[in-house]
Amino acid sequence: MVCPAGAVAAEMEPSSGWDGPTFQPLVVLELASNTPEEAVAWLLSRIRDSQQNGGAGDDFLSMAECQYIIKHQLEALRAKDETHVPGYSQAKLYPGKSIIRRLQSKGILVQMFPLHDKEELKRLSFSWYRTVRLSLQPLDAIRRYFGEGQALYFGFLEYFTIALLPMAVLGVPYYLFDWENYDKYVLFAVFNLVWCTVLLEVWKRYSATLAYCWGTLSRKKAFEEPRPGFHGVLGLNPVTGRKEPVFPSVSRQLRIYLVSLPFVLLCLYLSLYVMMIYFQLEGWALSVYDEDPTLWTEVLTYIPSIVYAVVIEAVNLLYRYAAEFLTEWENHRRESSYQNHLVLKVLVFNFFNCFASLFYIAFVMQDMLLLRQSLATLLITSQVLNQLMEAFLPYWLQRRRNKKMIRKVLRRRAIEEKELPLAEQVRLEADMSTYLGTFDDYLELFLLFGYVSLFSCIYPLAAVLVVLNNITEVYSDAFKMCKLFKRPFADPAGSIGVWQLAFETISVIAVVTNCALIGMSPQVKAYFPESATQLILWTVAVEHLLLGFKFILAFLIPDVPKHIRVKLAQIEFESLEALKKKVKHLLMVFKLNRKGSEA
Repeated sequence: MVCPAGAVAAEMEPSSGWDGPTFQPLVVLELASNTPEEAVAWLLSRIRDSQQNGGAGDDFLSMAECQYIIKHQLEALRAKDETHVPGYSQAKLYPGKSIIRRLQSKGILVQMFPLHDKEELKRLSFSWYRTVRLSLQPLDAIRRYFGEGQALYFGFLEYFTIALLPMAVLGVPYYLFDWENYDKYVLFAVFNLVWCTVLLEVWKRYSATLAYCWGTLSRKKAFEEPRPGFHGVLGLNPVTGRKEPVFPSVSRQLRIYLVSLPFVLLCLYLSLYVMMIYFQLEGWALSVYDEDPTLWTEVLTYIPSIVYAVVIEAVNLLYRYAAEFLTEWENHRRESSYQNHLVLKVLVFNFFNCFASLFYIAFVMQDMLLLRQSLATLLITSQVLNQLMEAFLPYWLQRRRNKKMIRKVLRRRAIEEKELPLAEQVRLEADMSTYLGTFDDYLELFLLFGYVSLFSCIYPLAAVLVVLNNITEVYSDAFKMCKLFKRPFADPAGSIGVWQLAFETISVIAVVTNCALIGMSPQVKAYFPESATQLILWTVAVEHLLLGFKFILAFLIPDVPKHIRVKLAQIEFESLEALKKKVKHLLMVFKLNRKGSEA
C-alpha cells in the first residue's frame, strides 16, 4: 500500500504504484496534511498485520470483498501495546483501543471513503436517471452499488409515489368540479383513512420481499462498538473484556431530561410564538384586501403564508444543528442510540413547526378556505426550497470545486486523455461532498406524507403536487448520489427502521384528524342540529372504531408474505439438517479415532 506525503492513503491490492496496471482502488483514507511519516508507517503496519494481532490482513484487499467488509475490518484495527499514536503524544492509546476511531476523534484521519467505479457507475446512471422513461427504478443495481440502505430508501420513494396515484387521480376532478364547495370533503376524508392504513401495511410486506431477495431480512443486529465521539473514564467492557471509555447512564439521563427536554420544549414555544405572528400578518393582509379588493391586494394575501413557509424551513434547519449538538453532548455510546434520540428530537419539532398552524386553522379558527390556502402555500414553498437546497445548490458548489481541482491538475501536467489519472481522480473525489445518509430524505418524505394524510381532503391537489415532487426527487437524488457525493459505504438493512414507526404514528394521527374534519362538515352537523355534545360523542366513537379497525387490520396482515415465511423456514430446516449431519460425521470420526487408539 502506498501513502504519499500529500496525505491520501488508498486501500488497494498490491501494485507497483498509483497508476500501475494492477492498481485496484477500493477505499481511500485521507490523513491530515501534517501527519508525520512515522504515524503513516505505523498505521500501514497495523493494517498489514494479521487479524489475530488486531490488524486487517489475510486477504483484506481482495476484490471479492465488499466495501462494508473493508470498513468493518478498518474499524476493527486495535492497538496492542502502544501508549499513543506515533508522532502524536496527545493521542493516547491502550490495548484494544480502536485505532480508526482514535485517529478520527483527534483529527488525524480526515476522511475515509470508497472510490466510485466509473464503468459500473456509468451503467447505473444510464439505467437510472440519465434517460427519462416510464419504468421502475433499477433497485437491484442500486443495491449492488450503494447497498441495501440506499436501495430501500429509493424503493420506498418509488412505492410512496405509486401509492399516491389513486389519490391524485381522485383529487384532480374533485378539485376541478367541487373547488368552491369546501364542505363536500367527507368522501375524500374516508378514502384518506383507508389509504394511509393500507399503504404502510402493504409496504412492510414489499420491503420484506426486497430484504429477502437481498439476503438481509433475517440479518441479526451486529454488536455495536462505541461511537467515535463517545468519551468517558477508561473502564472494562464486561462483554468484550477490552478497555474502553465508560460513561454513567445516570449522567446521560440527567442531560436528556434536565437540558435536552427543556430545550426542545422552549423551541416548541418559540415556534408557537412565530405562528401567532404569522396569523397577525395574515389577518392584516386579509383586512387590506377587504378594504381594497384588487389584484395586488389579492397577491398580498399570499405573502404571509410564503414568508411563514420560508421561516419554517429556516427554523427547521437551525433546530437540526442544535439537535445534533445536544445529542452529541448527551454522549450516547452506540450509534443506533444516537440516531434514535436525534430522530425523535427532529421529528417532534418538525411535526409541530410544520403542522401546528394547520391544526390551529382547522380546529380553532375552523376556516376551511384559509386552511386550503395555507396548506397549498406551505406545500409548494417547501417543495421549491427543498429542490433548491438539495439539488441545485450542491450541484453549483460541486461544479465550482471540480473546476478549481481540474485547473490545478491541468497546471501540473498536460492531460491528453479524457479521464483523469487515478491519483488525481482520488483527490477529486476526496474534495466531493460527503453523503450524510438518508436521514434528511426520509424526513422530507415524512413531512410530505403528513401533508397528504392529514389535510389533503381539504386540498385535493396535495397528492398531485407530492407525486410531481417525488418524480423530480428520484432524478435529483439519483443525480446527487452518482455525481455530487462521494460513494458511501454500503449499509446492510432489512427495513427502513425507526422511520416505519414514524410513518405509522402519522397514520394514527391522520385517523383522528380526518374524523374531526368529517365531524365538522355541514353534512354531518345536519344530523345533530340541536346537540353539539352528541356530535362530539359520535365523532369520538367513530374515531375509536376506526383506530380499532386499523390496529386489527395491521394485526391480520402479516408483515412477511407467506411464501417468504415458508422459504425462511425451509432454510432454517436445511441448516439444522446440515448441522445434524456434521455432528454425526464428527462423532463417527471421533469413534474411529478412539478405536484406533485403543488398538
